[in-house]
Amino acid sequence: MDLSRPYWNMEVEPKLNTPEMRELQNEKLVRNMPAIYDRIPLVRKRMDEAGVGVEDIRSLDDLQKIPIYGQPQMRELLMEVGFDMKKILHMLMGDMADDVYVMAATSGTTGIPTPYPVVRSGLPLMREMNNRILWRCGVRPGHKIVLAFGLSMFLAGSPTLLALEDFPGITIIPVGAEAGTERIINFTRLFGGDVLMCTPSLALHLIERAPEIMGDSVKALGIKILLCGAEPGAGIPEVRERIEREYGAKLFDAGAGAGVSCDHPEYQGMHWIADDMVYYELVNPETGKNVPLQDGATGLGVFTTLGAEGSGIMGIRMTLGDVHQVFTSPCPCGKSGFRYRIVGRTDDMLKVKGVMVYPAQIKSVVESFIPRTTGEFRILLDEPPPRVVPPLKIRIEYGEQVREGDLASLTEEVQEKMHRMVKIRPEIQWIPPRTLPRSDKKTQYIEKLYEKK
Repeated sequence: MDLSRPYWNMEVEPKLNTPEMRELQNEKLVRNMPAIYDRIPLVRKRMDEAGVGVEDIRSLDDLQKIPIYGQPQMRELLMEVGFDMKKILHMLMGDMADDVYVMAATSGTTGIPTPYPVVRSGLPLMREMNNRILWRCGVRPGHKIVLAFGLSMFLAGSPTLLALEDFPGITIIPVGAEAGTERIINFTRLFGGDVLMCTPSLALHLIERAPEIMGDSVKALGIKILLCGAEPGAGIPEVRERIEREYGAKLFDAGAGAGVSCDHPEYQGMHWIADDMVYYELVNPETGKNVPLQDGATGLGVFTTLGAEGSGIMGIRMTLGDVHQVFTSPCPCGKSGFRYRIVGRTDDMLKVKGVMVYPAQIKSVVESFIPRTTGEFRILLDEPPPRVVPPLKIRIEYGEQVREGDLASLTEEVQEKMHRMVKIRPEIQWIPPRTLPRSDKKTQYIEKLYEKK
């Protein structure tokens, strides 16, 4: 094995985002569409309701005839079948329901947990995706990977254990976020983990807790590579700089589809690495119309699995609810694949005086003021979203070294940057550092005050 090669798959990855790859995608879609329609009841139901036949899908552009499907539609299906998991799996997978190997799910933080079954026949696809991502992060035989995502999380949790099976020469330490900070730190030290997979929130939390748990900085753990995802953070310059400096390691951002950031010193977004397996679209979340994949374009990320064996994982025109911005210009790192970054989530979207605001945007601004802020904040809602009567209220922790007399000027700076970057001027409430609870899992940034009335 050539350990210096730039890609895991030297045959496919150099062709990502090329005309040759689009021809392959088109051929795969048209060839597999009849089988997907016949095998998957949910796909068949959606196409029939839209008046779209298999014969109408003659190219990738024809996919626009099929409505997108996301968590709101999944919740409707769950209620429609009375939360009968057997019926749900049949709708999602047809006869592949008998092939389910692992049941994963979303956290349920925005409502009902959405099931994500993993089928045995889909494991080769998962392993190939995973290997491409790990290779681009610099993982090689001999590395010891601490898996500290929640083990029930889709793809990032237990399914990752299965996906890692095919990567040569690595050791997996599946401690899981559920084990808690102390156990994660102790297991990493005990077994010599040098690659950490977790949320950015957990990576930051470990920085704070390491001195009290092991009497030394987090750098003493010896982590060399961090692969973070499941929430914003790894793509925010100030957060990246802090994590890389504190750990003495290289940080990579991954998720929201099939992407991973590169090792360029400045964050360039995540490279989409799965053109041959999954077709990627951008869709305007308000109109449902496709957005051309051009440099700087923004829209809802929508995915279509190009092989019938993967239908139980992503299906046809499925969305995770993430709003992406794409970059099609060549990346300075020289690696293949267009790039994307996460702007926010449609189910987290707020409307402040007609302006669409995402917690991820607020997070980016607040964390840009570290160390004058801790980076921790909560958005306070007096009424159910998405409409917010201005001003938007934000509670922010000020930094350890900030004096109360400095808060007035800091408020002006934060409000000015919010106005420039997010187009709003929020009301800011300052609170002392370490006031807000930390999470080993996915942090919830919206506090629903209206539920406490």
